Amino acid sequence: MRNGVLQTGDAHYAPPRDIVSTLTGFARALRQRGLLVTPAEAVTATRSLGLVDISDRRELYLALRSVFTSQPQDYAVFDELFAAWWDVAPNERGERQLPGPKLDRLVRGSVTAPLQSTASLQRWGQTGDADGEPFLVPGKSDRDSAVARDFSAYVGDELGEITRIARRIARRLARRPSRRWQFAGTRGGRVDMRRTVRRSLATGGDAAALLFRQRKPRKTRLTALCDVSGSMDIYGGFLLQFLYALQNSFARVETFAFSTRLRRITDELQTGSYRDALAQLARGGRGWSGGTRIGASLAEFSADWLGTVDRRTIVIILSDGWDTGEPEILSDAMREIRARAGKVIWLNPLLGNPSYQPLTRGMQAALPHVDIFAPVHNLASLEQLGSLLSL
Repeated sequence: MRNGVLQTGDAHYAPPRDIVSTLTGFARALRQRGLLVTPAEAVTATRSLGLVDISDRRELYLALRSVFTSQPQDYAVFDELFAAWWDVAPNERGERQLPGPKLDRLVRGSVTAPLQSTASLQRWGQTGDADGEPFLVPGKSDRDSAVARDFSAYVGDELGEITRIARRIARRLARRPSRRWQFAGTRGGRVDMRRTVRRSLATGGDAAALLFRQRKPRKTRLTALCDVSGSMDIYGGFLLQFLYALQNSFARVETFAFSTRLRRITDELQTGSYRDALAQLARGGRGWSGGTRIGASLAEFSADWLGTVDRRTIVIILSDGWDTGEPEILSDAMREIRARAGKVIWLNPLLGNPSYQPLTRGMQAALPHVDIFAPVHNLASLEQLGSLLSL
């Protein structure tokens, strides 16, 4: 801050939580009115807040319009919703002004109070908007549409459907075969010729029932590391629901969250209901929805927790790959994790956008050490994860 004005040109700047919340709702409203606002553009808009002075209304207006509109026909809808979401009123000549009181309150709050990292956790436990701002609820549709819908377009609690998916994944993991075989009796996967012949010889060469063998189930372990930084905020609630459901459906799961620091959250996710889990997380939730230091966080995991990873472990990283640290730190941490794990899967919500390319320094540093790079932006992508884990 300089002379009472918030300076946001720093590359490590994390937008104030209230502004991110308003921006997320604004993006949803634009999408509801027909503008082709993608999740990637919503993240780009969030990032753009670090490149402008958010106390300058014209800078904010032009920055958001450059991200969210692609043709002049979009301007009227953009201006209308910009006014509704940022408290804009016409002046005495009937001209539309740039955002007024609301933006002033948001900027004032960002200067005088620290980022409240528990705000996301509290909001994720709600099924609608809790602060009285306009919130456009998508219309109901059949399950096929819901499965394909991007998580950024949801406003309600999808824990029931997510739990069903998590349980299916747990069942597939429990049946994941190893390379070792075990006796399966008189029915199974393959005929066990050795046992069958031995039994036949023991009965004097008389015909005996065929005996079978099958592969032993592999004792797979999962380690999930979820990015809860500001750029992941529009997906965070649903990904946390998925991790909660997975933690309570499969016994061998270790779960971590990271933003600028790593935090083990396995025990909290095993605490009663999902709301109870959120309450536990909120008690120590500093660092949520803040900046992003993926490399430093994974290096911390490598230093403190890598001993829990072996060839039976599948490591799942859920992140958009936006990292403010040095790419070498991320690359080194990923190399160490890959050397220990049986498989490394990176799930990126932005990959659900057909035009997305992993060009950030973070993704470029991580991808050489990733076995599977897949989207995690809707229920269908969560269902696909079951197949990826059983490969």
